[in-house]
Amino acid sequence: MQAPDLEWSGGFTAAETILLQRYVTNMDRSVFALRNLPEVVKGALFSRYSRTEKSLRRVLLEEFIHDPASGFDAMAGEPHQDDLVAAQRAEEFYERVLVGYGDDSVAELAGAHLAVERVSTLAAKALEDSRIGLSPLEKSTRYVRFDRAGPDGRFLYHRGPELSHRVYEPAMDALFETYSAMVEPVTAAVRREHPLETETGETERAWKAATRAKALDVLRGLLPAGTLTNLGIFGNGRAFEYLVTKMAGHELAECRRLAGEMHEQLSLVIPAFVRRALDERYGAPAADRMARTREATALLAPEGGPGRTPVTVRLLDHDRDAEQRVVAAALFPYAELPLDELAHSGVEPRLVLEAMMGERTNRRHRAPRALEHTTYTFEIVANFAAYRDLHRHRMLTQDRQYLGTALGYDVPADLERFGDPDRFERALEHAAHAHQMLERSLGPALAQYAVPLAYRVRWYFRASLREVFHLCELRTTPQGHPDYRYVAQEMFRRVEEVHPLLARYARFVDLTPGDELERRRSERRIDEKLGSLTSPIV
Repeated sequence: MQAPDLEWSGGFTAAETILLQRYVTNMDRSVFALRNLPEVVKGALFSRYSRTEKSLRRVLLEEFIHDPASGFDAMAGEPHQDDLVAAQRAEEFYERVLVGYGDDSVAELAGAHLAVERVSTLAAKALEDSRIGLSPLEKSTRYVRFDRAGPDGRFLYHRGPELSHRVYEPAMDALFETYSAMVEPVTAAVRREHPLETETGETERAWKAATRAKALDVLRGLLPAGTLTNLGIFGNGRAFEYLVTKMAGHELAECRRLAGEMHEQLSLVIPAFVRRALDERYGAPAADRMARTREATALLAPEGGPGRTPVTVRLLDHDRDAEQRVVAAALFPYAELPLDELAHSGVEPRLVLEAMMGERTNRRHRAPRALEHTTYTFEIVANFAAYRDLHRHRMLTQDRQYLGTALGYDVPADLERFGDPDRFERALEHAAHAHQMLERSLGPALAQYAVPLAYRVRWYFRASLREVFHLCELRTTPQGHPDYRYVAQEMFRRVEEVHPLLARYARFVDLTPGDELERRRSERRIDEKLGSLTSPIV
């Protein structure tokens, strides 16, 4: 155990120590965490802390807890129901602190957990599109069935006045009915082909989880973009402020409604940090500008396209001098030469790369920062379900075209063995017909709701080599879905073709066909971990 640091433990009376202990995790160490404080208090406290020689505990005690203007007196002592009231009463005081000592970056020191439920998959992608400062987690199509009816007995997909067209709901119902009718037969077929392996120690729990995941993976292409899902989002105040503003300027009415709802709820927990998100001076004009920019740019885009397109991964652009860039960046901290001279220093790239990455023993040994000095631009055509998974990678630049049906769709290869591919395709073709009618009547943005996940979409990734390592090593693991595994494998192959020396150090990219029952090994490892947690809770 770390010994107490006397320099940090002194200076507080017994009464002050008792008071502060509720808000800090220790009173005698130089490293501690805050607790039991509203987010706005944490942000204001850190803001003031950056402008004083006092310790953070001293600032908290003297300028917050003991300042009558702060309203903090009601929060002292044991937790009670008045805490929220006290935090609200203190709001004006904290805002004055922020104005006096802070700037936009202070809002990154306070955050919130936000639940967003019963929103379309299409809107979920808009929420998750903000890359920096937000950590979203979305309901999984692999572990959760999506055919459970809502309280009104209807399937759970987005219905809004903007989608009042006679073909919309019948097409959505047909997709869900097909999905629902096929889940049990496909699951049973998977389990017949992959029976429980008791001789290997496989548990019934692991077997059922792996086979259910396989069946849901096979059928997820039937789910439309309008399917309702749930998200949990953790983010800092600055990121939430921008997210609300961006959603307010979105082309989808559902997203614009979400902007108001999110703003209302975030204002209850981090009000000072989202106040400008929709105000008349900053937020509303910014949202209007986003909408105008989008509309003006869309008018300039040429029409037409190639029609049905196979799944493809193309490398559109890369740095010809990638090795020199990476080597120069790697040597820079240890040399006295300028960066551009190091690129031509004559040092053997292989030796530098081996020194940096020769001892990587698993993919969690992150590739070094020097790999960020070379970038690649990929254009990908794959089904929307694969995009939905790969979209989660935030340390890159990406954008997609409208969801549509012109590029064609993918029928899982396993469906021939496990189910009825003809029925699967009939449901997709029905949805395509509805999409075309919606596109003519309501426009391409709203028509996206009717597009099933099996249909292909075109998008681009622009990523550094460091992110390529991370993405390809993570997304090619055998337990991954075959659709996004293929995309990640092809991305790596394109890099390997142009930069074989750099690619050889991505040692944990799996280019094998993968497992027939993708989740089996993972579920067994979960059982092993569960088995180790046998100690009784005292």
